[in-house]
Amino acid sequence: MDERDLHHLIGRVRSGDLSRRAFVRRMVAVGLSAPMAGLMLAGSGVAMASDIRSGYKPAKAGGGGALKLLWWQAPTLINPHFAIGTKDQDASRIFYEPLAAWDPEGNLVPVLAAEIPSKENGGIAPDGRSVVWKVKPGVTWHDGKPLTADDLVFTWDYARDPATAAVTSGSYKDCKVEKIDDLSVRVLFDKPTPYWCDAFVGIVGMVLPKHLFGPYSGAKSREAPQNLAPVGTGPYRFVEFRPGDIVRGERNPNYHLPNRPYFDTIEMKGGGDAVSAARAVLQTGEYDYAWNMLIEDEVLKRLEAGGKGRVDVVYGGKLEFLLLNATDPNVEVDGERSSITTKHPAFSDPKVCQAMNLLIDRKSIEQYIYGRTGKATANTVNGPERFVSKDTRFAFDPARANALLDEAGWKKGSDGIRAKDGKRLKLVFQTSINAPRQKTQAIIKQAAAKAGIEMELKSVTGSVFFSSDPANPDTCTHFYADMEMYAYSMTQADPAIWLLMYASWEVATKANKWQGRNVVRWRNAAYDEAYNAAQSELDPVKRAALLIKCNDLAVSENVLPLIHRAEVSAVGASLSAPRSGWDNDLSFLPEWSRTT
Repeated sequence: MDERDLHHLIGRVRSGDLSRRAFVRRMVAVGLSAPMAGLMLAGSGVAMASDIRSGYKPAKAGGGGALKLLWWQAPTLINPHFAIGTKDQDASRIFYEPLAAWDPEGNLVPVLAAEIPSKENGGIAPDGRSVVWKVKPGVTWHDGKPLTADDLVFTWDYARDPATAAVTSGSYKDCKVEKIDDLSVRVLFDKPTPYWCDAFVGIVGMVLPKHLFGPYSGAKSREAPQNLAPVGTGPYRFVEFRPGDIVRGERNPNYHLPNRPYFDTIEMKGGGDAVSAARAVLQTGEYDYAWNMLIEDEVLKRLEAGGKGRVDVVYGGKLEFLLLNATDPNVEVDGERSSITTKHPAFSDPKVCQAMNLLIDRKSIEQYIYGRTGKATANTVNGPERFVSKDTRFAFDPARANALLDEAGWKKGSDGIRAKDGKRLKLVFQTSINAPRQKTQAIIKQAAAKAGIEMELKSVTGSVFFSSDPANPDTCTHFYADMEMYAYSMTQADPAIWLLMYASWEVATKANKWQGRNVVRWRNAAYDEAYNAAQSELDPVKRAALLIKCNDLAVSENVLPLIHRAEVSAVGASLSAPRSGWDNDLSFLPEWSRTT
């Protein structure tokens, strides 16, 4: 298909002669992903689909009573720019909003924006160096102050400031935001930027009120009262927050979308475990919704038989993965363990990393633990399809793993445990507490033992493991262990932000309060070069190839993908809860209602 044919097809979509769905199917047939096809239409001035909103039935706001949600990892703060774990991101999304969100098909839909920027409406510069966002008029903060361009400029400056130590800094530090008028800003890039929809979009894009956070930017960022008592633009206003326990909100009577929200109050209860959360929705009906059903599929099917609800499975970019620490967690440098000035005594050798990869029985983990809720994978990027590497493989091969460890100089002693230079090959393997992860740990430990690796399993309460508290040594970002396992979601229909997890400049350290995205501390010059090249490559085919190279480099060394996980939730029988696998669970919370 040449450029002329492509423009002809886009013209047919614009005129209504060809449906968006038919256009996307044709693009997928020639090798493009559905989200990329959607962005292509947006860039050509074709309005994004709004199916996710067209299904909303209530004719007026309110009247829906209480909406009761269960997150078995309880939130610890409600500032989206400090939110390390999904629990804090989701709690923030109740109150704060971005300019745009990703729908289930990977399309951008406006939230606080008046429209999605495109070349046709003048929003996207032809040279790829700037984009103009227009704010929806009439939106107010929960305290009645108007949302303006000043709030966007402030959010950009707040997030990019190193002293703020925001986890979203990577989305803001390489651009400049300038005010055009009270309801418009221009985002400027130093170079052509094909992925312009990062800042102010989705999970990383939630806008903060300047008039409340202004006095607390930079070094004072952690002192802001609004870190625990949010004032946003979202469908619900803040009522109460008990960190590690519960968040409560009430309907925002001045919400900017008509007839929304449907529910009068919202409660997000935290704590417990996934099984008890599923039971509270699927069997007892005590709650309307439960997040992240990280439970064996066999158990979920039994719980569904209770008849009070259903299991909702949505695939996007979520990955359960195993990280091999590139640094030494047992050596302290200036009060910091896992310092980037150290090297791991075992995993600094690629052969040891390759051996560990061969000791993971992914197919058994898929079959006996995840079922319909997860697929074994060798890639850290598992969608959209355009960005998925075809050159990676996984295998369970203990014999080859033993041979690699022999080659690396780790010899078995009389007790069967390997050692080198007088140091035993003993590894601490940590993760959060839930049954599938403990079972996965056990499967890996059993295989490792047969290869002469002694493994200590450590399980940490989820609210602690995923805490953003810089004083807590047991968080996943401190990574004071040899190996750790958890899941993370690619919350954009593009892997550029996801792949920052392995960029050298994103390393989590004491200096940045362990807020950097690169938790594994792996650094590779070839990776950095390919990643940076992709950020200015406007040719979509060449850009995809560069990002695939990044994937292949990461998984060849210290990053071991395990399962491409679905976003699995328990949903009450009468609850309509549209979700997107490319955004967080509550990204379309204003559309939630009950069916009768």
